[in-house]
Amino acid sequence: MNFLVKFLKVISSETNPWQIAFALVLGMFVGFSPLLRLHNLLILFVVLFFRVNIATFLVSIGFFSILAFALDPLMLNIGESVLQAGSLQGVWTAFYNSSLGQLSQFNHTLTMGSFVFSLLVSPVLLFLSKYLIVKYRSTVMERINKLHIVKLLRASTFFQKLAGLEG
Repeated sequence: MNFLVKFLKVISSETNPWQIAFALVLGMFVGFSPLLRLHNLLILFVVLFFRVNIATFLVSIGFFSILAFALDPLMLNIGESVLQAGSLQGVWTAFYNSSLGQLSQFNHTLTMGSFVFSLLVSPVLLFLSKYLIVKYRSTVMERINKLHIVKLLRASTFFQKLAGLEG
């Protein structure tokens, strides 16, 4: 619940919408795929190395992990189709015979299917989430900030002390 509150603060703050959108996309990759995979470790390094909002990343993992249960049959079918494609058999054989191929566990249908599905959906999620964040800030936040009760609360000393404690 704490991460959800932080996420609401992030989308309402001055954080760059691209940072939030990339956190959602990276969280989708981790949330859709089985947790203990090499690409999830690489994504975690990317999140920690670059300026990616961690609260959004964690909320995104939780959301997409729940959504993954409904999409697992689809992702299993995608993974099976990709792994059994006749034209790619040589590629998968060579890849699996390498150390990196064995560590990546892309020979598992769910791992491959979730990764391919995430690759296909990520551009849509990236641009859609960026657009929705900008739209939210320009419409919903504007309306909330114009409410008389919000102006009164922000002017109160209690709110100012509370805002100072969060620092």
